[in-house]
Amino acid sequence: MPLGLGRRKKASPLMEEDDVGERTALGVSQSGGVPGGSLSPQAPGLPPPAPALRPRLVFHAQLAHGSPTGRIEGFSNVKELYAKIAEAFNIPVGDVMFCTLNTHRLDMDKLLGGQIGLEDFIFAHIRGQKKELEVYKSEDSLGLTITDNGAGYAFIKRIKEGSIIHRMQLINVGDMIESINGKNLIGSRHFEVARTLKELTRGKTFMLKLCEPRKAFDMIGQRSSSSANSSGISSGKGTLRLRAKGPPTVEELVMVSVIEEKAIQKVDDLLESYMGIRDRELAGTMVELGIDKQNPDDFSKALDRTLGDFAFPDEFVFDVWGAIGDAKAGRY
Repeated sequence: MPLGLGRRKKASPLMEEDDVGERTALGVSQSGGVPGGSLSPQAPGLPPPAPALRPRLVFHAQLAHGSPTGRIEGFSNVKELYAKIAEAFNIPVGDVMFCTLNTHRLDMDKLLGGQIGLEDFIFAHIRGQKKELEVYKSEDSLGLTITDNGAGYAFIKRIKEGSIIHRMQLINVGDMIESINGKNLIGSRHFEVARTLKELTRGKTFMLKLCEPRKAFDMIGQRSSSSANSSGISSGKGTLRLRAKGPPTVEELVMVSVIEEKAIQKVDDLLESYMGIRDRELAGTMVELGIDKQNPDDFSKALDRTLGDFAFPDEFVFDVWGAIGDAKAGRY
């Protein structure tokens, strides 16, 4: 089936530095009440309540390096969340780097991304020590996976074992990339930072300015991208979904449907096959964009609007559409 996307350019394969960033808008279908009675189902056919009458979801948060517990409420996107955290702890909003859920550790599998359970505990990681290093690019790949916080900061999500960066003990998971060779990268998306790293000449050195998150005593010396230990706080049945666009939405019981889960797995497999990466967050965004579309052209236009910077090849888009269609039809 033709996609009618002759304008789309073929993309060179995405390298390992690319990773989808946190989604910037908070997206709520009020299919039922939330545990504790904080939300009531909306009667069919009635307009949504005025903003002033909508329930205010309250989350609890701490600074990851240690602080009293604060109450966070009244936000509808990631930038507003960071502003509320800064207000609660009386710190500059620019100090908030990223958040993890239910652990103060630098566990990149617990990054605040697609959704927040209504009982999840937010830990905010804030700016710590700055460092400037000279890196010799002896290979094409540096061994970095880059993500961003949806509010202007790109940071290191993973470091490949045995890579150039892995051999440099001063560079760690969670470090924010401030500049490369003097080029300021504050305000850049993850794929812009990844592109800058890829374009560096092999066989030459470059200057890398980083800022690491402030650490508690038991976090000093950590290099791993995940931790087996967490605070033990379990997420609630109600979930605040983070969407690319749209108003905040609350869902119950499951974070994604069975169909979406199967589709995400298929799209993640396609990402590895076509691009050489696995990225469930990116796969989830693509499934979210396509799950309600009726034809591949509408799907490709939605991809262009939201993920156009990736310039996905037509054949990849077509296969992703097919994977979503298979999941919707029960062909797992």
